[in-house]
Amino acid sequence: MVDALDSGSSVCKDFRVQVPGSAFRLMLTSLQNPLVKQIRKLHAAKYRRQEGLFLLEGTHLIEEAAFAEWPMDVLCFTPAWQAKEPALLKTLQTQGIRCELVSPEVLRSMATTIDPDGVVALARSHATTDRTLSIQSLGLVLETLQDPGNVGTILRTAAAAGVEGIWLDRESVDLESPKVLRASAGAWFRVPTAHSPNLPAQVWGYQNQGFQVIATTPKADLDYWTVDYTQPTLVLVGNEGAGLSDAVMNAATLQVSIPLSAGIESLNAAIATAVILYEAKRQRSLMMMRVGS
Repeated sequence: MVDALDSGSSVCKDFRVQVPGSAFRLMLTSLQNPLVKQIRKLHAAKYRRQEGLFLLEGTHLIEEAAFAEWPMDVLCFTPAWQAKEPALLKTLQTQGIRCELVSPEVLRSMATTIDPDGVVALARSHATTDRTLSIQSLGLVLETLQDPGNVGTILRTAAAAGVEGIWLDRESVDLESPKVLRASAGAWFRVPTAHSPNLPAQVWGYQNQGFQVIATTPKADLDYWTVDYTQPTLVLVGNEGAGLSDAVMNAATLQVSIPLSAGIESLNAAIATAVILYEAKRQRSLMMMRVGS
């Protein structure tokens, strides 16, 4: 059987191809299938917000989601992927996820990448989960960062450096963008993140709790490595062009800069964030070594 349209009708019949030797006997092959159309709509942020769903692409991201027990509704995969990843498929089935075998052509139409590795999933949005930020020691604030590659890379670095949570303003990139997810290399599921409706008030709240709030700006006289990062710290990072807004900058207790060679105006936001977070990690590691000795 095959997916088809009635002759002279726009109604899609959900017919499918038989797949001999597969545990999933029927394979979805029609690009007009409602599920295929739904997934393709999620390429756009507007529909992700409307549906409360986002798209996961590739084995690694789906492995990370499964490890984090992130709620997923549907898994779509090709016969080749099924043969290559039977253990992961079994894990996902035990988590109660609807599993759909699809043709390679259908899979390619669902994905945002040119050469997908054979699997995508529908996952629940932040807004539909109970994920919260609990920053006790080291947190990060991003203001008007709109490049998804930068934000994904920052997520990856933050996870490696021990950041407990990241706040972003509403002008920053959609956290559920496929490009953010891919650039994070799975770290998206390891560092809690949230958009704040009032970022300055959020930052003032941490300062009132006794946090050291550090703003990064090229105009600061204080070099970033001269600061004590072993105390509860919130690091503020702004847009590469405009920097931090006055409202957020005014909530900082310290302003630091990263010294640059002559003729260099600024660093990429992801690189600048990594430099500061790893100084914090270095200092904290040294402190732990002294405590343990």
